[in-house]
Amino acid sequence: MYFSSIILLCISVVIKTNAKSLNLSNFSSSVPDDYITLNNGIKMPILGMGTGSKEFTRDLVYKTVKNGIDAGFRHIDSAYFYGSEPEVGSAIIEKIAEGKIKREDVFVTTKIWNTFHSSARASEAIQMSFTNLNIKYIDLLLMNWPMGYQEGPDMEPMDPYHHIIPSPIDYIDTWKEMEAAVRDGRVKSIGVSNFNSKQITRLLEFATIKPVINQIESHPTLTQKLLIDFCHQKGINVTAYSPLGEGKLMEKPDLVKIGSSHGKSTAQVMIRYQIQRGVAVIPRSLNKQHLVENFNVFDFTLTPAEMTTIDNMNRNVRYYLEQAAEKHEYYPFSDPY
Repeated sequence: MYFSSIILLCISVVIKTNAKSLNLSNFSSSVPDDYITLNNGIKMPILGMGTGSKEFTRDLVYKTVKNGIDAGFRHIDSAYFYGSEPEVGSAIIEKIAEGKIKREDVFVTTKIWNTFHSSARASEAIQMSFTNLNIKYIDLLLMNWPMGYQEGPDMEPMDPYHHIIPSPIDYIDTWKEMEAAVRDGRVKSIGVSNFNSKQITRLLEFATIKPVINQIESHPTLTQKLLIDFCHQKGINVTAYSPLGEGKLMEKPDLVKIGSSHGKSTAQVMIRYQIQRGVAVIPRSLNKQHLVENFNVFDFTLTPAEMTTIDNMNRNVRYYLEQAAEKHEYYPFSDPY
């Protein structure tokens, strides 16, 4: 009996070890590891820090990224549109010089903006981001939106009626330049942001390199279950931006109650919610203590009932509508998901 118990224990350990190395829980309801394995085999920390907000001046981004790294973050989300890629890169380089991290320890995401969708402009944008960050390579390059805007110095070109002036460029052309950046080694992985299911389906018809991520807005009042399920079925991971609902959900009674039962804040509950869905999550904060709290979400587990409670908070409330572009041919929010 004793010998049989030892054998069963060993088999159990082997199974659990293999499941962890294969990361089988990515698309299940069980609690995933602290990283997700992308469809190209590269591992990405499931928890990252965002750097995009009107409150984030360039100097504050520099300080916040350093504070975030000190707090434990190893996944940093940036974008050309935010105007702070040099500061993100400088903060990382400084932490490398201090011996706090190595380059391979940190996963850096950036994005091509909408006025850089033509082949020539996309190539230019990739090189600018590569130079701005100055960190040897970009871990993940995303197409910020499927919509191309009129190319030129204005990041959001408007007509007299305050509608975005579109570019006729197809996002497939942009994707081809992103694929070229993977082949030449400047970029490790590529993906998309704010794409709906139809746009992803069309992209997959033309892509020679499959997108690894669709980064979308998601929080308890915009759970995005249909789109997330769709992406997971296609082998595409999802990253949730604005996971705290732009700070408007902090006093929601259900979240407060769940947080109290675990000795956690509502912000920590919302972050943990995404992690347990197998969704990467990039909360943002300028507050040093909040950064520490945002990272401290791996020591508790939401119950199935608590997950269902949060699921049921969905009201399809979207804070990032990009309404000035709603007449664009590739506007992503006209379809259900």
